Amino acid sequence: MTTMNLALKDGIHFLILSNGDDDNRFTTPVVREYLAALDTVEAYKGNTALVLTSEHEKTFSTGINLDWLTQQDSAGKAEFLIVFETLLCRFALLSAPTVACINGNAYAGGGILAAAADYRIMRSDRGRFCFPEVNINIPFTQVTNDIVHLLPNKHALKNMMLTGVAYTGEQCVALNIVEAIFPAEALQAAAFELAKTLASKDRNTYSTIRNLMRPAISVHLQQLTDSK
Repeated sequence: MTTMNLALKDGIHFLILSNGDDDNRFTTPVVREYLAALDTVEAYKGNTALVLTSEHEKTFSTGINLDWLTQQDSAGKAEFLIVFETLLCRFALLSAPTVACINGNAYAGGGILAAAADYRIMRSDRGRFCFPEVNINIPFTQVTNDIVHLLPNKHALKNMMLTGVAYTGEQCVALNIVEAIFPAEALQAAAFELAKTLASKDRNTYSTIRNLMRPAISVHLQQLTDSK
């Protein structure tokens, strides 16, 4: 992998984004690296959980690399949409608990991916969570709409989607967008402890219960699978 690293610590998988110079943005090759990492986690025997975070000091992910996307032909753009939406759905329905450890800015597609996680924790002193699509003229698709609606606070979500407001960590925890906030130096340790707690549950039971809570995402994933 060239843009991320998958590590295993005491039975917990850490997917650490390492393409900070490009703000951990999505392209088709990058998304395929995510999907390969999810394959590895799903093939793991026994209980586990997946923590998604970044090694960059201020960026989690700022979404799609739009400069790259505009250079793709129609087939390339269609391919990207399929693999990106597949990533969102697979992450949302992963056969293991998931924690988004938001160490910095989570914008656009980066925020959407974080919304697909079971739990989110965020840095307290730096970084914002934002869906700026309304300001950059990129409407949500049905898939991305249903993914962001996994966030529990529908009033806050409405404001995020219709105004593009960027919330700080303190605002996110107050609005129940994230579970908790921590200083940068304590964030990954907190994510690890949360992941260990979740991984103590029977993996199949946990995933079955969680996925039944997300029926629309299951339908989307089946449709995306059938379209390939």
